[in-house]
This record gives sequence, structure tokens and C-alpha cells, in this order.
Amino acid sequence: QVQVVESGGGLVQLGGSLRLSCAASGNIGSDYVMGWYRQAPGKERELVATINSGGQTNYADSVEGRFTISRDTAKNTVYLQMNSLSTEDTAVYYCNVRTTWRWSGGYWGQGTQVSVSS
Repeated sequence: QVQVVESGGGLVQLGGSLRLSCAASGNIGSDYVMGWYRQAPGKERELVATINSGGQTNYADSVEGRFTISRDTAKNTVYLQMNSLSTEDTAVYYCNVRTTWRWSGGYWGQGTQVSVSS
């Protein structure tokens, strides 16, 4: 069983930065995708960024150039560096880990709140 735990959320002022962390415990195999999603009040959950076991990254257009996803393979940890934050980035951020045996849906963390104040 894979457990996913996020940390690093909080309140930040407009234009500020935050760094989120996501640690996956247990065996996630050698072929996986780790990513960040977010859900704002009244909106559907949306993709923010992903990184796969080969190191390839993918970003939503809305965060391209402002957010950077990275990983520490030794720690099964993925990070999301968020810069130039806007009020539209306010949401609960969820980490997701997809493994070969659980490719559809994957494992989800409990979420961490990011609030950007103007």
C-alpha cells in the first residue's frame, strides 16, 4: 500500500512563493507518475504538473513558467515550487502517485491548502 502525504501549504501574499512537498511511502516501482492537482471552491479538480519516472515534466498552461515540479527519487518525494502566485492559485493542492499496478486513479494525498491574499 502506498501512502501519500503533502506538506508546505499556507497563506502567502500576492506575488509570493511557496514550496509544496509530497512524500510517497512504500514501493512505487520503477515506472510511475507523480503529480500535483488542485481544486478551488466550486471548481473541478485540475492538473497542475506531473513528473514521470524518466524525469519528463508536464504543466498546465496556467502555471507554465511560474511553477516548477521536481523530485528526489531516493526519497520518493516530489516538490512543487510555486512563484509569482496569484489569487487564482488559491486552492487545495493534492498529490497523486500513479503506479503500474494502479495506473487509473493512482493514490491520493489528503491535500494541502494554498491561499493567496491580495
